[in-house]
Amino acid sequence: MAIVALLSNPRSTGNRAMLPRVRDFVAAHPNIFHFEVEDVAEIPEALETIARVKPVVLVINGGDGTVQAALTELYHGGHFAGSPPPVAVLPNGKTNLIALDLGVSGDPLRALAQIMAIVEADVLPHVVSRQLIALSDGHNTRPVLGMFLGGAGLADGILFCRNKIYPLGLPNWLSHLITVVALIVGLLIGNRFSPMRLKPVRVSVQREGELSGRFFLLMVTTLERLLLNMRSHGADRSGSLKLMAIEQQRGTVFRTAVNAILGRLDKSRFEGFHLKRGDEIRIEGDRPSVILDGEIFQATAGRAIVLTPTAPVPFLSLAA
Repeated sequence: MAIVALLSNPRSTGNRAMLPRVRDFVAAHPNIFHFEVEDVAEIPEALETIARVKPVVLVINGGDGTVQAALTELYHGGHFAGSPPPVAVLPNGKTNLIALDLGVSGDPLRALAQIMAIVEADVLPHVVSRQLIALSDGHNTRPVLGMFLGGAGLADGILFCRNKIYPLGLPNWLSHLITVVALIVGLLIGNRFSPMRLKPVRVSVQREGELSGRFFLLMVTTLERLLLNMRSHGADRSGSLKLMAIEQQRGTVFRTAVNAILGRLDKSRFEGFHLKRGDEIRIEGDRPSVILDGEIFQATAGRAIVLTPTAPVPFLSLAA
């Protein structure tokens, strides 16, 4: 009987080189049920099949888009009769934020071996609950689910990295470093020469009011940590969605960087830096773009991007 279900996307960037190793690992472990999809459109069928083997843990092995599509279908599809197994995510995407939050990093095969060891011992101590972000336009569309959303300058920076830097074939860490340096240089010399030309947006946080203007960074998450190991909480601890916003001002960005280096960003209070929490966040503007777990979404004309939390979903944490 399969006790671990492994959902792989062979077309994800990380799997193009690694998948033969994954297949060899599966061949050596008969208690793994391995399902490969060629496209995220096949994920509903994959989860329907996986549900029949009643796995103890579901492991997702793919890029950010695969993880997002699997979580969305897992939550909305009802394939496990309301009791989905804990989800583990291998670090095989460009950002790996969900995997990192769950204590999974380094070689994906080593992580898979750790998962197998946990399953063979006792899963329960490693099961944690996480709420997901449900992204919609506020109408009767099926929300897309994820854990980490970036907007404003962060979205522009990620798009710049994806479209301009990743095609150079550099290591991920170097691509990310170049992007950060480019954004900082753009901030110093002005928006006209920056890779991110920011548009004004309005951000409404339930019970906490509205922010408006141009933001160097806009981030919403349900992860336990936001950035640089900063605890994600604002003055009001109510609300599952955690927002951090940094206005497009050199002084504000500099003070944010200094406080982050000193490890006191979560306790900082100064002009242009905002930490808030709520159960609904609306992002409005001239068709604002956001990136949810590595995938880009843009509001249609005249509509807002609406974020709400889901009910808790079980995950498998290697750090528990």
